[in-house]
Amino acid sequence: MADNNLTTAPPNEQTEAASRPASSAGSSEAAIVKSGSGVKRPGDRIFEFLSTASATLITVMIAAIAAFLIWRAVPALNVNEGGFLGFFTYGQRWETNNTDAMQFGIPTMFGSTVLISVVALLIAMPVALGIAIFLSNYAPARAVKPLGFLVDMLAAVPSIVYGLWGWQVLGPALSGFYKWIHSWAGGFFLFPTYDNSPSFETGRNIFTGGIVLAVMILPIIAATAREVFVQTPPGQIESALALGATRWEVIRMTVLPFGMSGYIAGSMLGLGRALGETMALYMVVSPLIDFRFSLFDGGTTFATAIALAASEFGNEMRAGAYIAAGLMLFLLTFVVNAIARSIVKKK
Repeated sequence: MADNNLTTAPPNEQTEAASRPASSAGSSEAAIVKSGSGVKRPGDRIFEFLSTASATLITVMIAAIAAFLIWRAVPALNVNEGGFLGFFTYGQRWETNNTDAMQFGIPTMFGSTVLISVVALLIAMPVALGIAIFLSNYAPARAVKPLGFLVDMLAAVPSIVYGLWGWQVLGPALSGFYKWIHSWAGGFFLFPTYDNSPSFETGRNIFTGGIVLAVMILPIIAATAREVFVQTPPGQIESALALGATRWEVIRMTVLPFGMSGYIAGSMLGLGRALGETMALYMVVSPLIDFRFSLFDGGTTFATAIALAASEFGNEMRAGAYIAAGLMLFLLTFVVNAIARSIVKKK
């Protein structure tokens, strides 16, 4: 009679033998997955290289522009009679004839640039918000694309066209409105007039420039806000409607809180666009050295001052003075756009 112990393994050994293939199979699969995750195909390498090269290129270009502006501005600032401090405090007419002792500064330019841009922002933001809410919540489905296209088309209109429209049409059309405001609010600090202020008949003042800029930045704010509003989770909207909320209550309690950061970021991008506008303001706003915080006054922004002084760019020192102003505009726009990006990241 054969001994069964010679042909049959103990139960413990059978269990271990049965578990070995499973464990070895699992470990081999894990090894395959782990090794496969690190494999890069040629298409992945090419795409990664192009993406990295694009990001590096734009960074290098921005750094090169900043370096050029600093390189050309510093020699002019060194011969400024007020030095670097005078550049931020001197608010009179620029004296650049004597390139060994020039006098120039940016306070009036800074004031005019910021005031016109803020006026544009205050006008454009509520209008853009209304457009974005209408297109994302109220407009019929068939009308959303045509209306959105028309709003976006405002961004495709050249600046010189806006300038001609503001100079020849909008300014004269608003002359009666300006006279009416001045008749009862002329004593208020935003609405006085002076001997060298532009005529109401032409309307070439900061107020008109702000309205033109508002129309120009309107599509930027509206498009950004609309794209964020349509991303509101449908579940939140349906829950609010199920609880008996009206359409306006849904927008107020759900859509606006969800998309507020995008709306603010779009407004900051529009502000950055307004700060650097040149041709439209060059034609609409009467140039003026002084800054007196009046919307009925003329003004000179960073961009229009540089454009007006194009004939002086043949001399490196004179050009350097205006390049220094351009450097300040570059930094101001950079800061505004950085704020917009930080708002988007917080969301």
